[in-house]
Amino acid sequence: MNRASRWLVVVVPGVLLFFLPLPGLSPVQRHLLAVFTATVVALVAQPVPMGVTGVVALTVLALTKTLTANQVFGGFSNPTVWLIFTAFLFATAVTSTRFGMRVAYMFIRRFGRSPLTLGYSVASADLVLAPFVPSDTARGGGIICPVVRSIASAVGSEPGPTASRLGGFLTLVGFHTTYTASAMFLTGMAANPLMATFAHDTAHVELTWITWALGAIVPGLLALIFVPWLLFRLHPPSLKDTEPARAVARDALRALGPLSGKETRLVIILLLVMAGWVFSPWHGIPNAIVALAGVSALLLTDVISWDELLAERKAWEALIWFGTLIMMADNLLQSGVVGVLSKSAFRYVQAWPALAALSALVIAYQYIHYGFASMTAQISALYPSFLAAALASGANPLVSALSLAYFSNVNAAMTHYGTGSAPVYFGAGYVPQGTWWRLGFIISVVNIVIWLGVGLAWWKVLGWW
Repeated sequence: MNRASRWLVVVVPGVLLFFLPLPGLSPVQRHLLAVFTATVVALVAQPVPMGVTGVVALTVLALTKTLTANQVFGGFSNPTVWLIFTAFLFATAVTSTRFGMRVAYMFIRRFGRSPLTLGYSVASADLVLAPFVPSDTARGGGIICPVVRSIASAVGSEPGPTASRLGGFLTLVGFHTTYTASAMFLTGMAANPLMATFAHDTAHVELTWITWALGAIVPGLLALIFVPWLLFRLHPPSLKDTEPARAVARDALRALGPLSGKETRLVIILLLVMAGWVFSPWHGIPNAIVALAGVSALLLTDVISWDELLAERKAWEALIWFGTLIMMADNLLQSGVVGVLSKSAFRYVQAWPALAALSALVIAYQYIHYGFASMTAQISALYPSFLAAALASGANPLVSALSLAYFSNVNAAMTHYGTGSAPVYFGAGYVPQGTWWRLGFIISVVNIVIWLGVGLAWWKVLGWW
């Protein structure tokens, strides 16, 4: 699709919504919905960078007087936006100090005694990094995938005839554990805090860091244990001797040398930030302020420099377009647009028993992701309305909010384009597209059983419903 076609895809639905009357919506509500829809479509089609999309959306809302200037810029005062921004800076520190690479190689050296345990080593490394690297693209695509490729190459497994030696299996394990680790922490994926804001505004529940992790720990760990084993059975590697892979890890760690002063300071700061997030219900300091304190410590101790912070384009871009999305989503909720749309779209489901309605909504939400190339885009477009529909059916607010939040991550399983890390892993060339989609669908069913089956039982034990 060329750039002109992408613009057409963005502009046409926005213009139609802007001018055509919609039952139950006032002109201001319709105009806000039109700009929001065009923004989400632009995030998928990407005729321009995401930051540009955010700036244009702000400008259109102000010039058309759909919102006041204070409302337009209100998203940037939301703590969630700053939590996302600071989390990207933690990722920069983990990457630039090479601490993330060290963690991955340490797990492989210690536990990679067979192809299956090598897969578990990859999963464990991703899990350890997930709370501090809020981008599965940066974590999976930028840290874990290069390690996987170097290990595969070391044992003579390259794309093509030798892919089945080890590279195909490790690629699949790396991908399917990346989005699982993202689901387990509030700070595991950039849009997770966005959903916490939606949950607060729509369902009036607080998704704290500890609540999110507590709800995910049983289904998440079960998925990290079972899915690599399942992939080992469905796509088994022919290689049996993994000693060359461990040798690569030993050589890489030798080249990295002992833990540097920057890495030591980074680890201490990350552990203190983690403690701040875990104990936030007791000390009362918001997660965003804890994260900002961590970034201040990184700067003052020279773990990262001010120039590195200024050069972190993804963090600044996220600040702009997340601020824009949160602002529009808040206004859509407050103006009643989400309520009108959810009642119209989900009127049949709302008559079902609460648990059946929630299950149907979560499953539909997962498979709708076949049509999205971005988890954030789907979350922005659909999470509030699906959550409102679940609440209207009588489902428990906390369980509804977290179910949809977890599946906003694990719905990436199915395709090679559903999240940022997917094209990186798929692009390595170890797994054909047909195999990727076939295994992805199987694992999507497994995820439903684990996260919606075992998960509901675990949340019952916790007394959440």
